[in-house]
Amino acid sequence: MEKQHPIGDLMSEIVDKVREIADTNTIVGQAITAGGVTIIPISRLSVGVGSGGTEFGSKHKKPEDNSCFGGGAGAGVNLIPVGFLVVKDGSVKLLPVAPPAATTVDRVVEMVPEAIDKITDFIEKQQEKKAAEKASKQTEDKPGFGGVY
Repeated sequence: MEKQHPIGDLMSEIVDKVREIADTNTIVGQAITAGGVTIIPISRLSVGVGSGGTEFGSKHKKPEDNSCFGGGAGAGVNLIPVGFLVVKDGSVKLLPVAPPAATTVDRVVEMVPEAIDKITDFIEKQQEKKAAEKASKQTEDKPGFGGVY
């Protein structure tokens, strides 16, 4: 059986530790319910992992001897709160934690979803209005009994 290289052990240990930190509950927090409103914290997780090593050679070293190995590994984790999902009366809203947009472009990008919703609502109302007008015009155009009953 071939002996595993020490750098593999270093990486396995680092990945196991990062896996302990980066579970689902870290990114999507525990829901908090109060007064008919549910609040769920949402975060962004960034992970960086690095490792390296070297073997110090020797004329008398056997290939299966790993005693001349030097190495290290490390990881960094960055957890940034993004916002809160607010669930109330069947609707869900995202309340961002980030500061307001600083530039005009940032403000425009933030306004796009709201503008799309307003345009969609406007178009739907116009279509409903046209359908109602068409229906009322069709009832006016139909011949009916003109007398009193």
